[in-house]
Amino acid sequence: MLPLVAPSAVIELTFDPIVTVGDLNVRLETLGVALAIFVGLVVAALIARRSPVDTTRPPDAPGEQPGDSNHLRADDLLYIAVAAVPGAVIGARIGYALVHRDFYQSNVGELLDIGQGGLQLSLGVVGGILTASIVARLLGAPLGRWMHALAIPLLLALALGKGAMVLGGSGQGQLTDVAWATAYLGPGPWGSLAPQMPANPSQAYEALATVAVMLVVIGLVASGVFRGRNGGAFLLALGLWAIARALVAFTWRDPQVIGPLNMDQVISIVIASVSLALMMVIGGVSTARGRSAAANSGADTPGAASDAGGEPSWPDPESRPRI
Repeated sequence: MLPLVAPSAVIELTFDPIVTVGDLNVRLETLGVALAIFVGLVVAALIARRSPVDTTRPPDAPGEQPGDSNHLRADDLLYIAVAAVPGAVIGARIGYALVHRDFYQSNVGELLDIGQGGLQLSLGVVGGILTASIVARLLGAPLGRWMHALAIPLLLALALGKGAMVLGGSGQGQLTDVAWATAYLGPGPWGSLAPQMPANPSQAYEALATVAVMLVVIGLVASGVFRGRNGGAFLLALGLWAIARALVAFTWRDPQVIGPLNMDQVISIVIASVSLALMMVIGGVSTARGRSAAANSGADTPGAASDAGGEPSWPDPESRPRI
């Protein structure tokens, strides 16, 4: 049972979370999430057009196929985005089962019923990345280059998606009397328990934390830390986002499972640890000496195995006709 709080100040939200167009009723939150995905894809496409496959030539240079340019292909992005869907659904469902493991241990069959229960974000992101990576490999797409290009769009979509939850009253945290506590007094339906009680706007916290992570990654990429474009920036973005999510989760209402940690925090810590470890294994961060050696040896040329600093260089994909 949630404790009662006598707030000294509160942000009261009284709008209607449902938009009616003719006979169709749509939640504002749903529209916001759809917009977040759309914006993420548009930004990804714009970055792809500025991302050369062969880093020794500009992205507008001729490609290996007639009419192609030396940049990541738009049709690859389409297939990667579609391929992420099944992995995201499966991963999110597994994550939801872990968070609510007591129920699903007694009702295993309910796990396959998508209409029952919900989805969990962090394992959904991981699942989507795995299936998208498999399809990218099958297409012969330059996976490292794509991971580098998708780091910022992924964070942007996650931040906007979390911000959209404010429109549906979802993701409210623990009850509190802080001045920026939010309470939903409109007609609803709202996505949190006891929405009229002042609570931490945890969904907004996570959106802002994700924006902060995005700015850090943008700064590091702009400063040339990830010159190899081999996926290191993506893994760093994923790891830092998972850490930020774990910190914000201290304001959630979820029960503790290991010490002060809830299950979602445990999942986030595992994701952060694996992501940052993989970043170090592939040599995702370029040192000053490594960058200098790469410039002198031409190791950034497609087809080179690695530079003097141990940073792998992804080869060009095989020449592929347009699909």
